[in-house]
Amino acid sequence: MNTSHKNAELVLDQLRGVLPDTSLITDAAGLKPYETDGLTAIRELPWLVVLPTTEHQVVEVVNICRQHQVPIIARGAGTGLSGGARPHKHGVVLGLSKMNQILHVDEVNSVARVQPGVRNLAITEAAKQFGLYYAPDPSSQIACSIGGNVAENAGGVHCLKYGLTVHNVLGVRVVTSDGEVLEIGGAVYDRPGLDLLALLCGSEGMLGIVTEVTVALLPQPQQKSVILVGFDEVTQAGAAVADIIAAGIIPAGMEMMDKRAVEAAEQFAHAGYPLDAAAILIIELDGSDTEVAALTRQVSEILRSAGASHIECADDEHTQARLWKGRKSAFPAVGRLSPDYLCMDGTIPRARLAEVLTRIDELSSEFNLAVANVFHAADGNLHPLILFDANVDGQTEQAMAMGARILEVCVEMGGTVTGEHGVGVEKLDTMCVQFNAAELEQFFAIKRAMDSVDILNPGKGIPTLTRCGELGGMHVHGGHLPFPEIERF
Repeated sequence: MNTSHKNAELVLDQLRGVLPDTSLITDAAGLKPYETDGLTAIRELPWLVVLPTTEHQVVEVVNICRQHQVPIIARGAGTGLSGGARPHKHGVVLGLSKMNQILHVDEVNSVARVQPGVRNLAITEAAKQFGLYYAPDPSSQIACSIGGNVAENAGGVHCLKYGLTVHNVLGVRVVTSDGEVLEIGGAVYDRPGLDLLALLCGSEGMLGIVTEVTVALLPQPQQKSVILVGFDEVTQAGAAVADIIAAGIIPAGMEMMDKRAVEAAEQFAHAGYPLDAAAILIIELDGSDTEVAALTRQVSEILRSAGASHIECADDEHTQARLWKGRKSAFPAVGRLSPDYLCMDGTIPRARLAEVLTRIDELSSEFNLAVANVFHAADGNLHPLILFDANVDGQTEQAMAMGARILEVCVEMGGTVTGEHGVGVEKLDTMCVQFNAAELEQFFAIKRAMDSVDILNPGKGIPTLTRCGELGGMHVHGGHLPFPEIERF
């Protein structure tokens, strides 16, 4: 164990009284897979990993950790990309992967109750027999867990029409740092009182540990059409996105990829993308047969008017899956271009897409690092993939500095530092750019109200005022520091 705290053995003995040995990981080899999440540039071995199988065990673990002031980092599948599940070297990683049961699918009321370790895609697989599905579909949906989706308020390619996790989760059971089990929301769309459910979605494990989730299920659409579009200029693709939305059309999904991302995805997935295009759009329309046919004609006309050089319409399931495969595999595909990459996540007003792409290109030249761009185009959520080699001295730091500059550009353009990946540890500094001292204090006030002992994912999500002051992001008058950098044990 990598801790010298005098109570370490006592804590471990108490945890052994709650969990079987198979649910405790203390050896270095076993801890190694938990040293990072999807943000692999930042690593730290935890002191201990616990893998409960029941809500009662979660409560007991929290009670023991609170008694000894041991930090707890809740972790799902570890696919997060902002370091939200980065462990604390003196803390416990509370992995929820063994709580992976689909408890009930209610086809009449179109809801499902699931444990937090259930994979996103597994919900749709279980509901498919009833003609239902779960709408949010992150690129990692084959692996990511619903508990992690709640923590990060995950989106996906269909969030344009059907919303993020917060719009599709009806209720949660959550364990607070006091060991209390709260049931928030339920199997209906609205409850009286404050909307604490929305507060928990995207709270990155800092306010409570989710032990059960009730999600809304939607009926499978009668018909779908997927349109693959190529453009000779990136600005044409951006204009086409704006034209489609301006026409009052809300596609189920509308994704954009630049030439570098297209080439990588095509080599990896063989999706049939036009390699001579400067940018492509993938547009999905859904609804009744008549509605989809009419929308496909209308959208195709808009695309031709916008200067599309390639239009392919697919109405059969096999071809649609092929066209989406490239986009879904874009992130791993970029690994063919560079030993390492940093996946950024920011949001801008879609009307400023061309400006931001120009700025990203300028930053690419300034930092001498290539970028592949993938976007949820219609809602302005950008995912620039910064290519670098961690084995070259200084390139990791250069990539992270460039990523921070991109996020600053997003804020400058009227956007935000995150769309769906969360803040974690990656964006603490850029939070200082977006929020002032009074706003950050409100965030800390919520943290204190929900986790007064500050053991749930400490040091994540909210930068201290001192940190922002040192960065020059705001003037700090001194005084009480709400949550200093935690160093316990």
